[in-house]
Amino acid sequence: MKVVCQALGLARSHIQTLKHRSSCWSDGRKGRMPAADEQLLQEIREQLAELPSYGYRRACALVNRQRSADGLPRVNVKRVYRVMAANALLLPRAPRRRHSSRKHDGKVIVAASNTRWCSDGFEIKCDSGQTVTATFAKDCCDREVMAWRAWEGKGLPGEPVREMLIEAVEQRFGAVDAIPQGYTLEFLTDNGGAYIAHDTRHIARSLGLTPVNTPVCSPQSNGVAESFVNTFRRDYLSRMDLSDAATVMAQLPAAFEHFNEVHPHSGLKMKSPREYRRQSSEQRQDRPIDQALTCA
Repeated sequence: MKVVCQALGLARSHIQTLKHRSSCWSDGRKGRMPAADEQLLQEIREQLAELPSYGYRRACALVNRQRSADGLPRVNVKRVYRVMAANALLLPRAPRRRHSSRKHDGKVIVAASNTRWCSDGFEIKCDSGQTVTATFAKDCCDREVMAWRAWEGKGLPGEPVREMLIEAVEQRFGAVDAIPQGYTLEFLTDNGGAYIAHDTRHIARSLGLTPVNTPVCSPQSNGVAESFVNTFRRDYLSRMDLSDAATVMAQLPAAFEHFNEVHPHSGLKMKSPREYRRQSSEQRQDRPIDQALTCA
């Protein structure tokens, strides 16, 4: 058989598989029903109608989320890719970014929530010539945006940042003066004036936070916040009505809410931040029961 396979240019493993294959075998790839793909295509189009900037992985996550809610079987991401490719729904490849020559061997992401928060500010240019500036506080584990502020004008003053920190602590820990004892919580930012201001650092420490600043000219050291800004611009700002500042600010609450509740995140196994937090909370509640059963 070896000589015959070499002469024909075939793999012996393939010939062995054909030899031992049953007579009733059929290729499942050729037996797909076109109607099933049509139904999947309709589901994909429905999920991408609101945010067409989503790629096939996020589209698959949204389709499977809806299918799980309807009690239907999940679909494979490769099948979603094939259907989207056949119907010209795939996004063009993003240009490769130029990497910084600065060495960065640290890790911004943490394994548990309420271990490290991050923040950054960004500007939104309006068609009217106005500028909206926004800032946010985000958890480096579950990626939830806990609090945010936006206002018309350029520059990042310290007062909105301090108000945002107080709201973030209340959102995570309730109406408390500071985070509970036992937490070691870092607040990671760049060296912007609003973040390194004495009043801001004083408020952060009084809330139980540890202010941490990135090295100068090292945006990758705050990669979670920088990545969020890019995502927010691509998936939300690109779809907004940017006619004037008032119109933009009216759309921001829905955009932040959609990111927290719906947006699939690759670092969370394609779950949204709040979906990830809910499942993590359920697992923590079930763990003591499992341990009690094990001890019994």
